[in-house]
Amino acid sequence: MKLLFQSILSSLSSCLLFGGSLIHPSLVESAIAQDTLQGQVTFVNQLADVQPTDWAFAALQALVDRYDCMVGYPNQLFQGNRAITRYEFAAGLNACLDRLDQLLASATVDLAERENLQTLQRLQAEFASELSTLRRQVDFLETRTTRLESQQFSPTTKLTGEVVFAVSGAFGSDRAVPPVETPGSRGEIGDTIIFSGRARLISDTSFTGQDLLRIRFQAGNVPNFRAATGTNMARLSFDGNTDNQFILNQLYYQFPIGSDTRVTAIAQGTLFDVVDTINPLLGSDGRGSISAFGVRSPIYREETGGTGVGINHNFNSAINLTLVYVANNANNPTAGAGLFDGSYSALAQLTLKPTESLSLGLTYARSLNSIDIGTSSAITNDPFNGNSTSIVGDSYSLTASWLVNPAFRLGGWIGYLRASAQDLSNAPTAEIFYYAVNFGFPDLGKEGNLLGFVFGQPPRVISNQFGVSDRSTSLHFETFYRFQMNDHLSITPGVIVITNPEHNSNNDTIFVGIIRTTFQF
Repeated sequence: MKLLFQSILSSLSSCLLFGGSLIHPSLVESAIAQDTLQGQVTFVNQLADVQPTDWAFAALQALVDRYDCMVGYPNQLFQGNRAITRYEFAAGLNACLDRLDQLLASATVDLAERENLQTLQRLQAEFASELSTLRRQVDFLETRTTRLESQQFSPTTKLTGEVVFAVSGAFGSDRAVPPVETPGSRGEIGDTIIFSGRARLISDTSFTGQDLLRIRFQAGNVPNFRAATGTNMARLSFDGNTDNQFILNQLYYQFPIGSDTRVTAIAQGTLFDVVDTINPLLGSDGRGSISAFGVRSPIYREETGGTGVGINHNFNSAINLTLVYVANNANNPTAGAGLFDGSYSALAQLTLKPTESLSLGLTYARSLNSIDIGTSSAITNDPFNGNSTSIVGDSYSLTASWLVNPAFRLGGWIGYLRASAQDLSNAPTAEIFYYAVNFGFPDLGKEGNLLGFVFGQPPRVISNQFGVSDRSTSLHFETFYRFQMNDHLSITPGVIVITNPEHNSNNDTIFVGIIRTTFQF
């Protein structure tokens, strides 16, 4: 044991005489913490600038290899020709003393002789003021850092983007027409291949780490295929034509109230910016379903954009209640508009997650003049043939998603809407019904890939006291396969088939083909 202390003292003295560096200056403040020092130990034969011929090599080897109380720089240099400060020496000495305390406490070595212990005590007393100063500096820095963190205003902003390019086309015979029109009266489908795209820039800012300010700009020239096919049923999921001019199409601020409630103030947004649409695999318009119908249940489309507020409250990890109100003309000061006097949609959804793999959504929505769902027939969008300017809708929907196993997810929805023309005689009503089933096979062939299928019936007027109803039933068939090329690029070919478009059996089947390429950054 005597040799142990003599070696340590000799090594420390040698390092001072040699001008060696015991510890990297950036680690001095934390050197008192033994775990930090142990994490920085480097075997002496790993120090690139220490050679066996150096006169202090034996001392360094003893301290590093035997006692674990010497460190080098992070770049595996010892820099023995560099002078050290008294603070650095004090930190290194303290590390060795702490190591000795551990050895003595564990009784793994013989007890040191009294004269060596006295020498160590003198060294400890010699550098007591430096160690005390170092500790005071660390305490001061911790106090100052805590105060700065509590007083700072430093928002964190993350900028992301998405660019979608698509080669697509609609094919068939005549354009679809409502039952009241003659088939072929709107001309033929052009069978034309087009190239179009959409770009989004998204700024997400957090001021507290728990809130979110989202600003999204969008530009594109993706057409609504209604003009080419005669029906909204053929719409693509990411359509929207701004003549390639950027517009602000999403602006909202989310913030928590307590630990279980979150409020969203919507300056420009939609119902589905707040509520969970329970379609995790197919619910992205840039990476999921290729059709507008397959992305989400029509109940979330009864208001396509506006101003309002949303509230999410978690009763526990399995039950969530979401309330959303969106007005279409909230910034219009004229009569019949504004936040509460114009068209609106109010939604309430109870989301249940009885297990980690199963999600259910029980949704109710009430709207005024917002029946224009955008993925259904013309009669469904306006069941009173333009004669009513005060249509109240009451909608009910059940949505579900079940991860059967890691390689297969089953989902879908069923919905019913009752529309009433409040300004017509006897307030006639129309009943609308829809459903969909989807299948997703994630990571098929490669991680990130997705094979998807969608089957369903777009919203259809099944009865109408006004006298106008959809005569037949359209069915939607869709399949696509997403190739995930890398973390930023995916390519998705797919096909959409619409039978009896516009719920009119006199119309020919419509086909839509697409190859969608999505960049995310």
